[in-house]
Amino acid sequence: MTEHVVVGLGPVDTDTVGPVLGEGVTFVADPTPEDLEVAEGAIVRADRRVDEELLRRAPRLRVIARTGVGVDLVDVAAASARGIPVVITPNSGSRAVAEGVFAMALHLTKRLTPLTELVRDGRWAARNTIPVGDLDGATLGIVGYGRIGRRVGELAAAFGMVTRAYDPFSPPPAELSVVDLDELAASSDVLTLHAPLVEETRHLVDERLLSRVRPGAILINCGRGGLLDPDATLAALESGRLAGVGLDVFDPEPALYHPLFDHPDVVLTPHLMGMTRRAMTLTFVDAARGVADVLAGRPPAAVANSDWNLRKATA
Repeated sequence: MTEHVVVGLGPVDTDTVGPVLGEGVTFVADPTPEDLEVAEGAIVRADRRVDEELLRRAPRLRVIARTGVGVDLVDVAAASARGIPVVITPNSGSRAVAEGVFAMALHLTKRLTPLTELVRDGRWAARNTIPVGDLDGATLGIVGYGRIGRRVGELAAAFGMVTRAYDPFSPPPAELSVVDLDELAASSDVLTLHAPLVEETRHLVDERLLSRVRPGAILINCGRGGLLDPDATLAALESGRLAGVGLDVFDPEPALYHPLFDHPDVVLTPHLMGMTRRAMTLTFVDAARGVADVLAGRPPAAVANSDWNLRKATA
């Protein structure tokens, strides 16, 4: 049986991907330059760069599998020019990210930080000075109605929330759709961002939009850091226009300090909501399956370079 070499770029769980890649495949978790020269596949973590220089060092490469959906650090055009598909794993972390949205929404709505401090400091008698909100009956505004946005909507129904959605690229169902982002902002108690970061959506949440947000709303960004303007977001918090902000993503990453981080009504996580133990296992499995599919001459489930031609990669 022909032996294929697949390398890991960044930490990849060998015990998870090995069985999926199957017999006839050698997985190298910590590749040397010599391993790259013979590698036919690569499983790539989000923080690893795949540029033309790396592609030159891997002349036999036939498939790149990115754990996740973001390909900011992958030169997709250069890969396409070589006939190399860039496999992505859009389904593995969607549910985990959606749960992260509600972890933040509950944390901020139920005022867990100030209430924890109140009990810790022995200020029980002051408990009625901290207003606690409800998700039941509140309106959730979803910006970007892809896989994660849809899952967020499913969870919202279980909480008894009213869901409305805006997506400039793929309109949501008519019963949820709001055609104007200003209207969505003005009618939402919780506004959550899941749009892709492109030129048209950079700083989508800016001073102008925040001036239209329903007073006391909560803003959550588990999408892409560049979707919101941090200066405008801090100003909206300080004015009381926003009651809370939850951020899992930043621009750039790793996050650089911003005064927004110090505000007591902000909760921060280091782009980790889609990286639960279960989600990471699923994304490794999906990435390995994509590599195995290409090496076997089968089309993978999802690729970032829509112009990729399977014939080129397997010729």
